[in-house]
Parts: sequence; structure tokens; C-alpha cells
Amino acid sequence: MGKDSIKLIANNKKAYFDYFIEQTYEAGIALHGTEVKSLRMGKCSVKEAFIRIENGEVFIYGMHISPYEKGNIFNKDPLRVRKLLLHDYEIHKMSGQVQAVGYTIVPLRVYLKGSLVKVEIGLARGKKLYDKRQEIAKKDQRREAEKDFKVKNLY
Repeated sequence: MGKDSIKLIANNKKAYFDYFIEQTYEAGIALHGTEVKSLRMGKCSVKEAFIRIENGEVFIYGMHISPYEKGNIFNKDPLRVRKLLLHDYEIHKMSGQVQAVGYTIVPLRVYLKGSLVKVEIGLARGKKLYDKRQEIAKKDQRREAEKDFKVKNLY
């Protein structure tokens, strides 16, 4: 595995459906040993996770990392709060956007970059119901077009 090779562990598709993602950041995450082993096996979920900035530090809540089978007493709570590692200027920029403009911060995906576990987080603006309906209509149109294209190519 190379230094820049990326292996996806968890993806948050619902975030793209519920929010307009304005900007993305790559953050490290503070983990304990057995959590890293569990992540390498792909046992992670960020569907219900959310991110808060508290006292100039960024924390992720609700990220579920399944306990490592062979970890016994070294396993931590699967839903514990974990600290995200970002530069100070990124944290200040995000906290200003969240307070002033009304953005929220959501986890988009968790992946291995080389030997490091990274979390891609997005500065997001919530979608209204009509935005979601438009998105569903676009997907349906795209699906229909692909279906027609496939049918035409068969004959």
C-alpha cells in the first residue's frame, strides 16, 4: 500500500441528500489501538454522526466503531466522543461560518490514507423539502435515460 493510496472505510450518502456541501476538509482522528484495528477491518458507521466545535477543538459524536473481537479489556466504548485533528485556522474559519451564516459540519467519509485514518468533513447548508424532491426527480430522469440508452444498444 503506497503513501497516497486511499481505502474507503465508511461513507455517509445521506449527508449528500440532506445537505448542500459547500466546502470539505480532511481531518485526522484521535483513536486508541483497538479502534484502529477495527477500522482496518471496515467496521465503522458515520450515518448518525455529527460534529461540534467546543473550546477551539472539534469533536465527532455518534460515530460507531465496532469493538475489536480480540481486544477484550482494551476495547473502548463504540460510541464515545472522539477528537478530530485540524489546523487552528481551519477550526476558526469553520466556527465563524457555523455561528454567522448558519452552516453545520457533517462527516462525509472515513478512509485510510496510507497508514493513517482520516475523516472527510464538510461545511454544509441544510436542504429544504423541495430541494430533496428536485434531487429525487433528477435521479429518476437519469435512471430513465440510462434505461432507454441500454434498451437502444441491445437492438
